[in-house]
Amino acid sequence: MFAAYRPIFSLLRGTAFLLAASGLHGLLLPLRGQAEGFSTAALGLMGTAWAAGFVAGCYLAPHLVRRAGHVRAFGTFAASAAIIALATGLVIDEIVWIALRACTGFVMAGAFMVIESWLNEKATNENRGTVFGLYMMVTYASIMAGQMTVALADVGQATLFMVAGILFCLSLIPTAVSTQATPQPLQNVSLDLRRLYANSPVAFAGCFLIGIANGAWGTLGAVYGARIGISTAEIALMMSLVVVAGAVLQVPVGRISDKTDRRYVLAACAVGAALIGLAIFVATPRSGSSVIALTAAYGALAYTLYSLAVAHANDHASAGEFAKVSGGLLLLYGYGTMVGPVLGAVLMDAMRPESLFLATALAHATIAAYTLLRIRRRAPVPVAEREAFKTLPAERAGTPQGARLDPRTAPQEGA
Repeated sequence: MFAAYRPIFSLLRGTAFLLAASGLHGLLLPLRGQAEGFSTAALGLMGTAWAAGFVAGCYLAPHLVRRAGHVRAFGTFAASAAIIALATGLVIDEIVWIALRACTGFVMAGAFMVIESWLNEKATNENRGTVFGLYMMVTYASIMAGQMTVALADVGQATLFMVAGILFCLSLIPTAVSTQATPQPLQNVSLDLRRLYANSPVAFAGCFLIGIANGAWGTLGAVYGARIGISTAEIALMMSLVVVAGAVLQVPVGRISDKTDRRYVLAACAVGAALIGLAIFVATPRSGSSVIALTAAYGALAYTLYSLAVAHANDHASAGEFAKVSGGLLLLYGYGTMVGPVLGAVLMDAMRPESLFLATALAHATIAAYTLLRIRRRAPVPVAEREAFKTLPAERAGTPQGARLDPRTAPQEGA
């Protein structure tokens, strides 16, 4: 049994290093930028640039991989990410960093697509659920490990940039030395907005708005922590626990949504996230423990929303459309993450650091209002006809190729 998973473990090791490097570099940049006196607008644009590069990579990476092959393409993407991480430590400049973040987003999309397509190729109908679960575990654990690494050194020095570069380089070793056959060429990515909306208006609008909220927090959460005066270790823990809390709550929330209209659960979680965001804005907590507790509660609700929206969309999709629907919604989420950092930066500049949560609350309140409106216009899918809820990463760590790893896509294989 272990032998059957050996090639997958090799790929997952590469994934772990890649995500740890991405988590470290993504948190290090706003902290160092804040320390260097970068404007909030510039810090927000870094997040927008990363998201734009990532979405562009989802469209263009398949063409590059087909020309160079999976192993060489992945080596190029990982090496490029390492070069960029080291370059950001050498050149401390707002404009340069914004441009480099766009490049990072592009190469990360390409690297993720290679790994996800490779994992999909190695998975069978019998073990696809296990592979999918292992991939989710590695995703969350590696992101958290990378973010917590920020607390081990001074963000004002070059040390952490070098560590990020080393981790990016380590990610290419497992695939470079693998003797396994490379997978089939990557599938082209497309976005059919009209069909996605017809399938599920709630998921269509929800994924875009969730992208706005998560993009704002993911980019500017560390800036918020630095400006209210909590320590670097507390900021790292805060950013990690938001994601982990969301991952933990996905299971019970998903089970509830399997037994009732998912839209009620989606609306309830969105309302809860909006209320917690507004509470943080009004209460303006300053102690590290209070901030961590409140933001973890926020993440527990906010980071369940994407999985709920995708599950609702898949309830309305046929078996052969799961990958296409999930991939399209992921791209919509990506477009939302371009908007969120800019909106959050504008509000933080206009008022105070806690205004970041006004941006997230606006997005979450809109999700809840639109979902409740749609409940009155469309009957729910009968419980017996629904697809089982599956946890999904709510961070920027997945591509449309990864949607094919979902066990519900197994009927497509060989089609």
